[in-house]
Amino acid sequence: MALTSSIESAFGSRIQVDGYLLNNQLTDFSLTAERDGRRVANRLEPGKRPLSSMAPTFIFDAAGQLHAVLGSPGGSRIINYVARTIVSVLDSGLDPASAIAMPHVGNRNGATEIERGRFPEDVAKELERRGHELQRGDMTSGLNLIVRHANGWIGAADPAS
Repeated sequence: MALTSSIESAFGSRIQVDGYLLNNQLTDFSLTAERDGRRVANRLEPGKRPLSSMAPTFIFDAAGQLHAVLGSPGGSRIINYVARTIVSVLDSGLDPASAIAMPHVGNRNGATEIERGRFPEDVAKELERRGHELQRGDMTSGLNLIVRHANGWIGAADPAS
């Protein structure tokens, strides 16, 4: 089963409905209703749905067989975590543990975020030289991945979680 779980703080609102814990914050909505005199599309109001970036993922091979399953918590960083892992497994041929253990990097329409203490400093300096504004910080993903191999399945979880 692929899973993405982002419910803000531990156990979210602590309210469970049909086996699901409910989110406890409204951070997926715009915190301001207007910007530059115009109404913000994702403003908080009745009937609105929160912006979400969950990406539980199933990957199938050319024959239609399930090849891999992955997911991660991490709010708006989820898509970066999942996409990087897919590229690492499919394009670079990394095993699950190596793919998940790679340092995190991403951009959410602002500074390029790099994982403090794990991202290569020479690469960071080159990104800055090319004009990237970098923000170093903790980026615990909670990624989980299983991949089909000839003798069964191999799984891995983010070692920094």
